[in-house]
Amino acid sequence: MDYRTRLGLLLACAAVLGARPAVAQAPAAVTPAAIALGDSLFHTKGNCYACHGANAEGTVGPNLTDAEWIHSDGSYDAIVKQIITGVTAEESKSKIPMPPKGGSQITDDEVKAVAAYVYSLSHKKPS
Repeated sequence: MDYRTRLGLLLACAAVLGARPAVAQAPAAVTPAAIALGDSLFHTKGNCYACHGANAEGTVGPNLTDAEWIHSDGSYDAIVKQIITGVTAEESKSKIPMPPKGGSQITDDEVKAVAAYVYSLSHKKPS
């Protein structure tokens, strides 16, 4: 067997054994600490659960746990922006508005933590 054949077989074996779907790297702001804080805020002070449900699977507001994004591309930065600006009734697919910061008094840093939590819900690593 010549070296090109061996190299081809080696590459084929490596491709089969190491074939895994590419997983996008989470943004630097999406840390375990930010996710934990965001989870807490989502279910308390941020009042997000009131519209998105305790499991974030949607009630009045949309499901935040799937890969379908209605008002943005689902990136961390887009989620931050969406929380800060809200969604007008005219923009809303359901015609139900989301006020800026969900009508809560969370700070911009707390918005970022909530966004990290929401990002983590819909960008789970495959198991």
